[in-house]
Amino acid sequence: MEKFLRRFESFMDDFEIRKKLFILYIVCVILPLIVTDGFIIYFVVHSERIEQQHDMENIANAVQYNFTNSINNASGVARNIYMNKYINDFLGKEYENPLDYVTSYQEYFKNILFDSGFGADNILVKMYSDNDTIVRGGKFGGLDEIVEQTWYKQLQDSEADKTVVFLFDQSKVPMVEAKRKIIFAQKLNFYNSDPFEKVLAVEIDYSSLVRNLVKMNYDMPVFICSNGQILLSNKDYNSVGKEFHKFDLKKRVGYRQDMTLYGMDFQIYILKNDMAVASKMMSSFPVLIISLILVNIILPFLLVWGFNRSFTVRISELSDVFQKIDDERLVRIYGVRGQDEIGALMRNYNKMVTRINSLIETVYVGRMKEQEMMVARKNAELLALHSQINPHFLFNALESIRMHSIIKMEYETADMVERLAIMQRQYLEWGNDLVEIHQEMDFVKAYLELQKYRFGDKLSYSLEVEDSCRNHKIPKLTLVTFVENACVHGIESKSKPGWIFVRVFKKDQKLCLEIEDTGHGMEEEQLEDLRIKMEHASIEMLQDKGRVGTVNACLRLKMHTNNQVQFYVEGEKGMGMLVQMSIPLRYV
Repeated sequence: MEKFLRRFESFMDDFEIRKKLFILYIVCVILPLIVTDGFIIYFVVHSERIEQQHDMENIANAVQYNFTNSINNASGVARNIYMNKYINDFLGKEYENPLDYVTSYQEYFKNILFDSGFGADNILVKMYSDNDTIVRGGKFGGLDEIVEQTWYKQLQDSEADKTVVFLFDQSKVPMVEAKRKIIFAQKLNFYNSDPFEKVLAVEIDYSSLVRNLVKMNYDMPVFICSNGQILLSNKDYNSVGKEFHKFDLKKRVGYRQDMTLYGMDFQIYILKNDMAVASKMMSSFPVLIISLILVNIILPFLLVWGFNRSFTVRISELSDVFQKIDDERLVRIYGVRGQDEIGALMRNYNKMVTRINSLIETVYVGRMKEQEMMVARKNAELLALHSQINPHFLFNALESIRMHSIIKMEYETADMVERLAIMQRQYLEWGNDLVEIHQEMDFVKAYLELQKYRFGDKLSYSLEVEDSCRNHKIPKLTLVTFVENACVHGIESKSKPGWIFVRVFKKDQKLCLEIEDTGHGMEEEQLEDLRIKMEHASIEMLQDKGRVGTVNACLRLKMHTNNQVQFYVEGEKGMGMLVQMSIPLRYV
């Protein structure tokens, strides 16, 4: 545990104070707020959904009661007719002629208020019989009129003597009648005192059931369905002139209640309304929510912001002056404020600045002047070295020899002297230490041509320069120095013919200079010594006795590239050498 706490403390030390304060605010205020308020909202929403579930259950019970009551009204009318012996005898009597039928009709029904006694405003009653002596019309008809009707077929297929049927009338006559119909059908077989089949059809007004459902005024959508079709709803789908719609809203169903009436299965669906829960919650808790936001977020944020300004602004001022320590003089902090620890630290810093600035005057500035003198002395040593390796009089002497050779028609000698003069001119002109690649390659070619006069067929060379590298600049005599080493220490020391390859190309945003030879090579110890000299080339190494050409070239490369040049040396005894220098393109 102690180890963990140390790691955590070390981890927190890397954060700015401003970030630490905001982390404290988020962890100790925002996260607990989110968790607690999340639980509050969850329980509120959960309770609202439970309440909504109870409401949907109550709605389903009320709708079932209303719907069942409407069907039972029709069933009551049918039961009265079913048990009425006068109607049964009237439908079962065989009449001699139509006049006899009319007389019997008046006789049996003169004291019966048929419409008021057996019917209601929202239902129509009609009876059918296969008694051919009955005159069809009004509330009576022949059985042949209904044998193809859906409700009659369903009654015949049912094991019970009565059923209820929702249907869409496909007939076109009459055009003004509603197409959606509700039929309560019952067989009139209570007495069975005659051979005739008698059937009763009680038609319930579809629109009146729709109105009753809509008048219940429920916000939630309610659907009464059967066999996957919407029979009744309080939200559209109730056009009497259109076929019943398919119910395809099962994903939104919040409550379902099944019921069976007279052999027909019905489903009552109540659709859930999630927006109602959210709106009810928002309407119930606006003051609470605003108060929580104000107390738990805004006020702590303002307090943390104030602490943050008090701490970080003054610490930033301290940080700014500390960043200026690299200057010759330290900077004082003006306008020190606050009596806390940070204010005391700023005042103590000003005291330290006063004392340290006086020391800087005597120590630091004097040291800087000493360093400047040392740099000047080393530059003078470097210029002296230049003068040592570039004797001006030798160039004049070579020019005189070349002219005498031409006069004597010794042209090969004159050509050799001219190439040697080109080399000496390059050594002499030190006004600018940088030269373009193509110029340096001209010096390399001149030097190699001079060496071919000496070695003949023993020396062959190849110069390869990418076109994009020709105008880049490098320190003068860089390539010539390493080519000279390849000739003197490689080709000259080997009895067999050899090659020297000089390549200049770009790779990985760097300019690559390669000098390779197939000469004598080096032992591993000699290679390691050469690597050390190239990597650590310095003015002090130039003061040592011995060959300094390689050190001189590497030192100037390091000075030109701010020590960013990379050296690679590889070789094997008897096989040759490879020297590669990689310079970042921003330095060329």
